Amino acid sequence: MSFTKAFSPALREIRIICSQSGSASAGTRQFILNRYPTIKEHNPDLPVLIREANGTPARVFARFERGVENHVELDNLSASEVESKVAQLLKS
Repeated sequence: MSFTKAFSPALREIRIICSQSGSASAGTRQFILNRYPTIKEHNPDLPVLIREANGTPARVFARFERGVENHVELDNLSASEVESKVAQLLKS
Protein backbone atom coordinates (compact mmCIF):
# COMPACT_ATOMS: atom_id res chain seq x y z
CA MET A 1 0.00 0.00 0.00
CA SER A 2 1.21 3.44 -0.83
CA PHE A 3 0.82 6.24 1.67
CA THR A 4 0.65 8.74 -1.21
CA LYS A 5 -3.10 8.41 -1.70
CA ALA A 6 -6.24 8.73 0.37
CA PHE A 7 -7.22 5.76 2.54
CA SER A 8 -10.57 4.02 2.44
CA PRO A 9 -13.45 6.07 3.86
CA ALA A 10 -14.16 3.11 6.17
CA LEU A 11 -10.98 3.99 8.13
CA ARG A 12 -11.95 6.29 11.00
CA GLU A 13 -8.75 6.64 13.05
CA ILE A 14 -5.11 5.59 13.27
CA ARG A 15 -3.51 5.43 16.72
CA ILE A 16 0.25 4.92 17.07
CA ILE A 17 1.68 4.07 20.49
CA CYS A 18 5.42 3.89 21.18
CA SER A 19 8.15 4.62 23.68
CA GLN A 20 9.79 8.05 23.54
CA SER A 21 13.30 6.75 24.00
CA GLY A 22 13.24 2.94 23.94
CA SER A 23 15.34 1.24 21.29
CA ALA A 24 12.49 -1.19 20.51
CA SER A 25 10.41 1.77 19.26
CA ALA A 26 13.14 3.36 17.10
CA GLY A 27 11.68 2.05 13.83
CA THR A 28 8.22 3.29 14.79
CA ARG A 29 9.54 6.76 15.64
CA GLN A 30 11.38 6.87 12.29
CA PHE A 31 8.19 5.78 10.48
CA ILE A 32 6.32 8.65 12.15
CA LEU A 33 8.98 11.16 11.08
CA ASN A 34 9.04 9.85 7.50
CA ARG A 35 5.37 9.09 6.80
CA TYR A 36 3.17 11.23 9.05
CA PRO A 37 3.39 14.34 6.81
CA THR A 38 2.47 12.31 3.71
CA ILE A 39 -0.41 10.54 5.45
CA LYS A 40 -1.86 13.85 6.66
CA GLU A 41 -1.34 15.52 3.30
CA HIS A 42 -3.52 12.91 1.58
CA ASN A 43 -5.94 12.34 4.49
CA PRO A 44 -6.34 15.75 6.16
CA ASP A 45 -9.56 14.87 8.00
CA LEU A 46 -8.38 11.49 9.31
CA PRO A 47 -7.41 11.56 13.00
CA VAL A 48 -3.86 10.22 13.38
CA LEU A 49 -3.07 10.03 17.08
CA ILE A 50 0.49 9.55 18.31
CA ARG A 51 0.94 8.56 21.94
CA GLU A 52 4.35 8.24 23.54
CA ALA A 53 5.08 6.77 26.96
CA ASN A 54 8.31 5.34 28.37
CA GLY A 55 8.46 1.58 28.33
CA THR A 56 5.35 1.16 26.19
CA PRO A 57 5.55 -1.49 23.47
CA ALA A 58 5.20 -0.06 19.96
CA ARG A 59 1.80 -0.77 18.42
CA VAL A 60 -0.54 0.74 15.87
CA PHE A 61 -4.33 0.57 16.03
CA ALA A 62 -6.75 1.18 13.16
CA ARG A 63 -10.41 1.89 13.90
CA PHE A 64 -12.86 1.29 11.09
CA GLU A 65 -16.55 2.02 10.67
CA ARG A 66 -18.98 0.30 13.05
CA GLY A 67 -16.34 0.28 15.80
CA VAL A 68 -14.16 -2.47 14.34
CA GLU A 69 -10.62 -2.07 15.68
CA ASN A 70 -7.47 -3.99 14.71
CA HIS A 71 -3.87 -3.62 15.82
CA VAL A 72 -0.37 -4.91 15.13
CA GLU A 73 2.76 -5.03 17.30
CA LEU A 74 5.72 -2.99 16.04
CA ASP A 75 8.42 -3.60 18.66
CA ASN A 76 11.96 -4.13 17.35
CA LEU A 77 11.04 -3.48 13.70
CA SER A 78 12.85 -1.19 11.27
CA ALA A 79 11.03 1.77 9.74
CA SER A 80 10.46 -0.15 6.48
CA GLU A 81 9.10 -3.17 8.37
CA VAL A 82 6.79 -0.84 10.34
CA GLU A 83 5.57 0.65 7.07
CA SER A 84 4.81 -2.82 5.73
CA LYS A 85 2.93 -3.84 8.89
CA VAL A 86 0.90 -0.61 8.91
CA ALA A 87 0.02 -1.09 5.23
CA GLN A 88 -1.20 -4.64 5.97
CA LEU A 89 -3.27 -3.39 8.89
CA LEU A 90 -4.93 -0.67 6.85
CA LYS A 91 -5.89 -3.18 4.16
CA SER A 92 -7.80 -5.34 6.66
